[in-house]
Amino acid sequence: MRIVTARELENWLANGETLERDTRGPKVVALKNAGGGDVYLKIFHTRRLPFLARLFPPAARFARNTGILEALNIPCPKVIKTFWINPSAGLSACLYHPLPGTTLETLLQQNPEKLKASLPRLAGFIRQIHGHGIYFRSLHIGNIVQMPDGNFGLIDVLDLKRWIFALGRRHVRRNFRHLERHLERRALNDFPLEELYRLYFK
Repeated sequence: MRIVTARELENWLANGETLERDTRGPKVVALKNAGGGDVYLKIFHTRRLPFLARLFPPAARFARNTGILEALNIPCPKVIKTFWINPSAGLSACLYHPLPGTTLETLLQQNPEKLKASLPRLAGFIRQIHGHGIYFRSLHIGNIVQMPDGNFGLIDVLDLKRWIFALGRRHVRRNFRHLERHLERRALNDFPLEELYRLYFK
C-alpha cells in the first residue's frame, strides 16, 4: 500500500465532512468527489501493537472482507483503494463507496413501524449470512443497512470471519449476543428482539 502525503490527508480532512470521530480523531469523512458519487475516507485507528497492524493492516482486512461479501452477493461498501497514513504507528485507511440506505438503528428511531414490517426479511438476511459461514462480531443494528430497494446490507465489516460451513447453533447464539449487548449499551429497548428471534429460529 502506498503512503498518503500529509498534504493530501490535510486536504481531505479540510474539505470533507467528518461523519464519525473519537478521541483519537476523525474515523469516517465524506469527501467531495468531482467525478460524482459518494466517496468516504475511513481511517483505522488500530488498538493493536503497531508492528501487528503493519503485518495485518486493518484497511487491507476491511477490503478483504468486502471482497468476501461481494463474492457472496451480500451488499456492502465498495473499496476503491487502501493506503498507509502512518506506517510506523500502524495507521491505515481506505477510500470507498458507501452502501446507500438507512441503518436499522436510525430506522428504529425514525420509523419503527417500517422496521417491524421488515423483520421477516431481516431474519432471512441474517440466516443467509450465517448460512454462508459468516461470523460478524459487529452484527448489530448500527451496522445493518436497509437499502432503498428494501433489501439489507452490512457496513463496518472489519471484524468478520468466513468459515467453510454454516454457523452452528452455538455460534449463532454467540453472534446474536453481540446484538443484545449493543442494544443494552445504547438502551434501545424498543427493538423487537424477541420477534426477530422467533422469525429466525422458526
